[in-house]
Amino acid sequence: MSDLTFLAPGRLVLMILPAALTVAYLVLQARRKRYALRFTTVSMLDRVAPDRPGWRRHLTALGVIAAVVVATFGFARPVIAGEVVENSKLVILAIDTSISMEATDVPPSRVDAAREAAGVFLDSVPDGVAVGVIGFDGNARQLISPTTRLDAVNGVIDRAIDRSNLGEGTAIGEAVFLGIDAIEGTSAAEDVSPEGEPTGTIVLLSDGDTTMGRPNDEAASAARTAGIPVHTIAFGTDSGTIDDPLAGTIPVPVNKAALQQLAHQTNGQALTAATADQLSDVYESLGESVTVSREQIEISDWFAGAAMAILCVAGLGSLVWSGRLP
Repeated sequence: MSDLTFLAPGRLVLMILPAALTVAYLVLQARRKRYALRFTTVSMLDRVAPDRPGWRRHLTALGVIAAVVVATFGFARPVIAGEVVENSKLVILAIDTSISMEATDVPPSRVDAAREAAGVFLDSVPDGVAVGVIGFDGNARQLISPTTRLDAVNGVIDRAIDRSNLGEGTAIGEAVFLGIDAIEGTSAAEDVSPEGEPTGTIVLLSDGDTTMGRPNDEAASAARTAGIPVHTIAFGTDSGTIDDPLAGTIPVPVNKAALQQLAHQTNGQALTAATADQLSDVYESLGESVTVSREQIEISDWFAGAAMAILCVAGLGSLVWSGRLP
Protein backbone atom coordinates (compact mmCIF):
# COMPACT_ATOMS: atom_id res chain seq x y z
CA MET A 1 0.00 0.00 0.00
CA SER A 2 2.62 2.53 -1.06
CA ASP A 3 -0.16 4.89 -2.17
CA LEU A 4 -1.94 4.84 1.20
CA THR A 5 -2.76 8.36 2.45
CA PHE A 6 -5.29 9.84 4.87
CA LEU A 7 -8.02 12.42 4.34
CA ALA A 8 -7.91 13.32 8.07
CA PRO A 9 -4.28 12.71 9.07
CA GLY A 10 -4.67 14.87 12.18
CA ARG A 11 -6.77 12.12 13.73
CA LEU A 12 -3.72 9.85 13.82
CA VAL A 13 -2.76 11.68 17.00
CA LEU A 14 -5.18 9.26 18.65
CA MET A 15 -2.54 6.58 18.16
CA ILE A 16 -1.41 7.75 21.56
CA LEU A 17 -4.35 5.75 23.01
CA PRO A 18 -3.17 2.26 22.01
CA ALA A 19 0.36 3.28 22.99
CA ALA A 20 -0.90 4.28 26.44
CA LEU A 21 -2.87 1.02 26.69
CA THR A 22 0.28 -0.96 25.87
CA VAL A 23 2.34 0.84 28.51
CA ALA A 24 -0.42 0.45 31.12
CA TYR A 25 -0.75 -3.27 30.38
CA LEU A 26 3.00 -3.84 30.69
CA VAL A 27 3.11 -1.95 34.01
CA LEU A 28 0.15 -3.92 35.40
CA GLN A 29 1.71 -7.20 34.32
CA ALA A 30 4.96 -6.32 36.05
CA ARG A 31 3.11 -5.41 39.28
CA ARG A 32 0.99 -8.58 39.12
CA LYS A 33 4.07 -10.73 38.69
CA ARG A 34 5.78 -9.19 41.72
CA TYR A 35 2.58 -9.61 43.79
CA ALA A 36 2.16 -13.24 42.74
CA LEU A 37 5.73 -14.14 43.62
CA ARG A 38 5.40 -12.43 47.00
CA PHE A 39 2.13 -13.87 48.24
CA THR A 40 1.50 -17.07 46.27
CA THR A 41 2.79 -20.60 46.86
CA VAL A 42 3.66 -21.60 43.30
CA SER A 43 3.64 -25.36 43.97
CA MET A 44 0.18 -25.19 45.47
CA LEU A 45 -1.10 -23.02 42.61
CA ASP A 46 0.12 -25.61 40.14
CA ARG A 47 -1.97 -28.27 41.88
CA VAL A 48 -5.10 -26.11 42.23
CA ALA A 49 -5.06 -24.53 38.76
CA PRO A 50 -2.84 -26.59 36.49
CA ASP A 51 -4.46 -25.23 33.27
CA ARG A 52 -3.90 -21.51 33.72
CA PRO A 53 -3.98 -19.51 30.42
CA GLY A 54 -0.37 -18.40 30.91
CA TRP A 55 1.08 -16.63 27.85
CA ARG A 56 -2.24 -16.93 26.02
CA ARG A 57 -3.81 -14.20 28.14
CA HIS A 58 -1.34 -11.78 26.53
CA LEU A 59 -2.70 -12.65 23.09
CA THR A 60 -6.11 -11.38 24.14
CA ALA A 61 -4.68 -8.07 25.28
CA LEU A 62 -2.56 -7.84 22.14
CA GLY A 63 -5.67 -8.39 20.03
CA VAL A 64 -7.57 -5.59 21.76
CA ILE A 65 -4.67 -3.17 21.34
CA ALA A 66 -4.28 -4.15 17.67
CA ALA A 67 -8.00 -3.56 17.10
CA VAL A 68 -7.69 -0.07 18.59
CA VAL A 69 -4.72 0.66 16.30
CA VAL A 70 -6.60 -0.50 13.22
CA ALA A 71 -9.74 1.42 14.23
CA THR A 72 -7.65 4.57 14.67
CA PHE A 73 -6.29 4.21 11.15
CA GLY A 74 -9.85 3.85 9.89
CA PHE A 75 -10.95 6.94 11.83
CA ALA A 76 -8.27 8.93 9.95
CA ARG A 77 -10.10 8.11 6.67
CA PRO A 78 -7.46 6.18 4.71
CA VAL A 79 -7.51 6.37 0.90
CA ILE A 80 -5.61 4.61 -1.85
CA ALA A 81 -5.04 5.65 -5.45
CA GLY A 82 -7.12 3.52 -7.77
CA GLU A 83 -8.16 3.30 -11.39
CA VAL A 84 -11.83 3.67 -12.29
CA VAL A 85 -13.12 2.71 -15.72
CA GLU A 86 -15.56 5.30 -17.02
CA ASN A 87 -17.98 3.06 -18.87
CA SER A 88 -19.99 6.05 -20.13
CA LYS A 89 -16.92 7.58 -21.77
CA LEU A 90 -17.02 8.74 -25.36
CA VAL A 91 -13.93 8.57 -27.54
CA ILE A 92 -13.63 10.26 -30.92
CA LEU A 93 -10.93 8.98 -33.25
CA ALA A 94 -9.93 11.76 -35.66
CA ILE A 95 -7.71 10.39 -38.44
CA ASP A 96 -5.85 12.50 -41.00
CA THR A 97 -6.88 11.62 -44.57
CA SER A 98 -4.83 14.26 -46.36
CA ILE A 99 -2.59 13.49 -49.35
CA SER A 100 0.52 13.55 -47.16
CA MET A 101 -0.70 10.34 -45.51
CA GLU A 102 0.20 8.60 -48.79
CA ALA A 103 3.89 8.83 -47.83
CA THR A 104 5.62 5.46 -47.63
CA ASP A 105 8.20 6.32 -44.97
CA VAL A 106 6.02 4.10 -42.75
CA PRO A 107 5.43 1.01 -44.93
CA PRO A 108 3.26 0.23 -46.68
CA SER A 109 2.06 3.83 -46.23
CA ARG A 110 1.14 6.15 -43.39
CA VAL A 111 -2.57 5.79 -44.02
CA ASP A 112 -2.46 1.97 -44.25
CA ALA A 113 -0.49 1.76 -41.00
CA ALA A 114 -2.94 4.17 -39.35
CA ARG A 115 -5.90 2.04 -40.40
CA GLU A 116 -4.34 -1.13 -39.02
CA ALA A 117 -3.33 0.53 -35.74
CA ALA A 118 -6.86 1.89 -35.24
CA GLY A 119 -7.98 -1.73 -34.90
CA VAL A 120 -5.51 -2.16 -32.04
CA PHE A 121 -7.07 0.84 -30.32
CA LEU A 122 -10.57 -0.59 -30.66
CA ASP A 123 -9.40 -3.90 -29.17
CA SER A 124 -7.95 -2.03 -26.18
CA VAL A 125 -10.92 0.05 -25.01
CA PRO A 126 -13.13 -1.46 -22.26
CA ASP A 127 -16.59 -2.81 -22.98
CA GLY A 128 -19.32 -0.19 -22.93
CA VAL A 129 -17.20 2.66 -24.29
CA ALA A 130 -18.69 4.48 -27.27
CA VAL A 131 -16.28 5.28 -30.12
CA GLY A 132 -16.88 7.58 -33.08
CA VAL A 133 -14.62 8.29 -36.07
CA ILE A 134 -13.83 11.51 -37.93
CA GLY A 135 -11.80 11.76 -41.12
CA PHE A 136 -10.24 15.07 -42.07
CA ASP A 137 -8.29 16.57 -44.93
CA GLY A 138 -9.41 19.94 -46.33
CA ASN A 139 -12.61 19.50 -44.32
CA ALA A 140 -13.74 17.28 -41.46
CA ARG A 141 -16.50 14.71 -41.77
CA GLN A 142 -18.03 12.30 -39.29
CA LEU A 143 -17.58 8.77 -40.60
CA ILE A 144 -19.57 7.14 -37.79
CA SER A 145 -21.32 8.53 -34.73
CA PRO A 146 -20.21 7.31 -31.29
CA THR A 147 -21.36 3.74 -30.75
CA THR A 148 -20.50 0.82 -28.52
CA ARG A 149 -20.62 -1.50 -31.55
CA LEU A 150 -16.87 -1.44 -32.11
CA ASP A 151 -17.06 -4.02 -34.91
CA ALA A 152 -19.09 -1.49 -36.91
CA VAL A 153 -16.54 1.21 -36.12
CA ASN A 154 -13.72 -1.02 -37.34
CA GLY A 155 -15.64 -1.75 -40.54
CA VAL A 156 -16.09 1.95 -41.26
CA ILE A 157 -12.37 2.59 -40.71
CA ASP A 158 -11.45 -0.24 -43.10
CA ARG A 159 -13.74 1.14 -45.82
CA ALA A 160 -13.19 4.89 -45.42
CA ILE A 161 -9.53 5.24 -44.45
CA ASP A 162 -7.38 4.30 -47.46
CA ARG A 163 -5.36 5.84 -50.26
CA SER A 164 -8.34 6.22 -52.59
CA ASN A 165 -10.07 8.59 -50.15
CA LEU A 166 -7.20 11.00 -49.45
CA GLY A 167 -7.83 14.70 -50.12
CA GLU A 168 -6.08 18.04 -50.36
CA GLY A 169 -5.40 20.19 -47.28
CA THR A 170 -5.40 19.55 -43.55
CA ALA A 171 -8.16 20.89 -41.30
CA ILE A 172 -7.09 19.83 -37.81
CA GLY A 173 -9.04 22.62 -36.13
CA GLU A 174 -12.25 21.64 -37.92
CA ALA A 175 -11.75 18.01 -36.85
CA VAL A 176 -11.50 19.09 -33.20
CA PHE A 177 -14.65 21.23 -33.48
CA LEU A 178 -16.55 18.34 -35.08
CA GLY A 179 -15.31 16.01 -32.33
CA ILE A 180 -16.56 18.42 -29.64
CA ASP A 181 -19.97 18.56 -31.34
CA ALA A 182 -20.14 14.76 -31.52
CA ILE A 183 -19.29 14.35 -27.83
CA GLU A 184 -21.64 17.08 -26.64
CA GLY A 185 -24.46 15.86 -28.89
CA THR A 186 -24.16 12.26 -27.76
CA SER A 187 -23.87 13.29 -24.09
CA ALA A 188 -27.04 15.36 -24.31
CA ALA A 189 -29.02 12.75 -26.27
CA GLU A 190 -28.09 9.75 -24.14
CA ASP A 191 -27.49 11.55 -20.82
CA VAL A 192 -24.22 9.67 -20.31
CA SER A 193 -23.05 12.22 -17.75
CA PRO A 194 -25.03 12.45 -14.47
CA GLU A 195 -24.29 16.17 -14.27
CA GLY A 196 -25.29 16.75 -17.87
CA GLU A 197 -21.73 17.73 -18.78
CA PRO A 198 -19.95 16.34 -21.84
CA THR A 199 -17.67 13.46 -21.00
CA GLY A 200 -15.28 12.39 -23.69
CA THR A 201 -11.87 12.42 -25.29
CA ILE A 202 -10.59 13.16 -28.76
CA VAL A 203 -7.68 11.10 -30.10
CA LEU A 204 -6.29 12.90 -33.15
CA LEU A 205 -3.72 11.38 -35.49
CA SER A 206 -2.02 13.57 -38.08
CA ASP A 207 1.26 14.10 -39.87
CA GLY A 208 0.92 17.78 -40.62
CA ASP A 209 -0.22 21.24 -39.67
CA THR A 210 -3.51 23.02 -40.23
CA THR A 211 -3.70 24.51 -43.74
CA MET A 212 -7.46 25.00 -44.00
CA GLY A 213 -10.38 25.88 -41.72
CA ARG A 214 -10.28 27.34 -38.26
CA PRO A 215 -6.87 27.48 -36.54
CA ASN A 216 -5.69 25.03 -33.89
CA ASP A 217 -5.65 27.70 -31.15
CA GLU A 218 -9.34 28.41 -31.64
CA ALA A 219 -10.18 24.70 -31.56
CA ALA A 220 -8.03 24.17 -28.47
CA SER A 221 -9.83 26.98 -26.65
CA ALA A 222 -13.21 25.42 -27.46
CA ALA A 223 -12.06 21.97 -26.31
CA ARG A 224 -10.63 23.36 -23.09
CA THR A 225 -13.88 25.22 -22.37
CA ALA A 226 -15.85 22.02 -22.96
CA GLY A 227 -13.49 20.04 -20.70
CA ILE A 228 -12.53 17.68 -23.52
CA PRO A 229 -8.83 16.71 -23.75
CA VAL A 230 -7.32 16.20 -27.17
CA HIS A 231 -4.61 13.51 -27.30
CA THR A 232 -2.48 14.01 -30.41
CA ILE A 233 -0.34 11.47 -32.25
CA ALA A 234 2.30 12.91 -34.57
CA PHE A 235 2.72 10.09 -37.08
CA GLY A 236 5.50 9.62 -39.62
CA THR A 237 9.09 10.70 -40.04
CA ASP A 238 10.86 13.85 -41.20
CA SER A 239 11.98 12.03 -44.35
CA GLY A 240 8.47 11.36 -45.67
CA THR A 241 7.73 12.33 -49.29
CA ILE A 242 4.91 12.03 -51.80
CA ASP A 243 5.04 12.01 -55.60
CA ASP A 244 3.07 14.67 -57.45
CA PRO A 245 2.55 14.31 -61.23
CA LEU A 246 3.27 18.02 -61.73
CA ALA A 247 5.56 19.05 -58.86
CA GLY A 248 7.51 15.82 -58.58
CA THR A 249 8.72 14.63 -55.18
CA ILE A 250 7.35 16.74 -52.33
CA PRO A 251 8.68 16.41 -48.77
CA VAL A 252 6.00 15.95 -46.11
CA PRO A 253 7.75 16.04 -42.71
CA VAL A 254 5.73 15.71 -39.52
CA ASN A 255 4.91 18.97 -37.69
CA LYS A 256 5.30 17.65 -34.16
CA ALA A 257 5.37 21.08 -32.51
CA ALA A 258 1.88 22.07 -33.69
CA LEU A 259 0.36 18.80 -32.50
CA GLN A 260 2.17 18.99 -29.15
CA GLN A 261 0.85 22.49 -28.59
CA LEU A 262 -2.72 21.41 -29.34
CA ALA A 263 -2.46 18.57 -26.81
CA HIS A 264 -0.90 20.72 -24.10
CA GLN A 265 -3.52 23.47 -24.55
CA THR A 266 -6.31 20.94 -23.89
CA ASN A 267 -4.62 18.95 -21.09
CA GLY A 268 -4.13 16.01 -23.42
CA GLN A 269 -1.16 13.80 -24.16
CA ALA A 270 1.24 14.64 -26.99
CA LEU A 271 2.55 11.39 -28.47
CA THR A 272 4.71 10.49 -31.45
CA ALA A 273 5.07 7.40 -33.62
CA ALA A 274 7.58 6.90 -36.43
CA THR A 275 6.77 3.27 -37.26
CA ALA A 276 3.68 1.09 -37.56
CA ASP A 277 4.67 -0.85 -34.42
CA GLN A 278 5.15 2.35 -32.44
CA LEU A 279 1.74 3.58 -33.59
CA SER A 280 0.12 0.31 -32.49
CA ASP A 281 1.78 0.63 -29.08
CA VAL A 282 0.61 4.24 -28.73
CA TYR A 283 -2.94 3.35 -29.70
CA GLU A 284 -2.98 0.41 -27.30
CA SER A 285 -1.79 2.55 -24.38
CA LEU A 286 -4.34 5.24 -25.22
CA GLY A 287 -7.13 2.70 -25.47
CA GLU A 288 -6.34 1.53 -21.95
CA SER A 289 -5.88 5.02 -20.50
CA VAL A 290 -8.36 7.45 -22.04
CA THR A 291 -11.26 5.59 -20.47
CA VAL A 292 -9.63 5.11 -17.08
CA SER A 293 -9.28 7.82 -14.46
CA ARG A 294 -7.14 7.88 -11.34
CA GLU A 295 -8.95 8.80 -8.18
CA GLN A 296 -8.72 8.37 -4.44
CA ILE A 297 -10.77 5.51 -3.02
CA GLU A 298 -11.61 5.72 0.68
CA ILE A 299 -11.10 2.40 2.47
CA SER A 300 -12.20 3.30 6.00
CA ASP A 301 -14.66 0.41 5.93
CA TRP A 302 -11.77 -2.02 5.32
CA PHE A 303 -10.13 -0.91 8.56
CA ALA A 304 -13.43 -0.93 10.47
CA GLY A 305 -14.07 -4.50 9.35
CA ALA A 306 -10.55 -5.57 10.25
CA ALA A 307 -10.86 -4.01 13.73
CA MET A 308 -14.14 -5.84 14.33
CA ALA A 309 -12.64 -9.14 13.17
CA ILE A 310 -9.64 -8.75 15.48
CA LEU A 311 -11.91 -7.94 18.45
CA CYS A 312 -14.07 -11.00 17.74
CA VAL A 313 -11.03 -13.28 17.60
CA ALA A 314 -9.63 -11.77 20.80
CA GLY A 315 -12.99 -12.16 22.56
CA LEU A 316 -13.35 -15.77 21.42
CA GLY A 317 -9.87 -16.56 22.66
CA SER A 318 -10.61 -14.97 26.03
CA LEU A 319 -13.83 -16.98 26.39
CA VAL A 320 -12.08 -20.25 25.56
CA TRP A 321 -9.06 -19.67 27.77
CA SER A 322 -10.53 -17.82 30.75
CA GLY A 323 -14.31 -18.08 30.47
CA ARG A 324 -14.81 -14.30 30.25
CA LEU A 325 -14.55 -11.49 27.75
CA PRO A 326 -11.43 -9.32 27.87
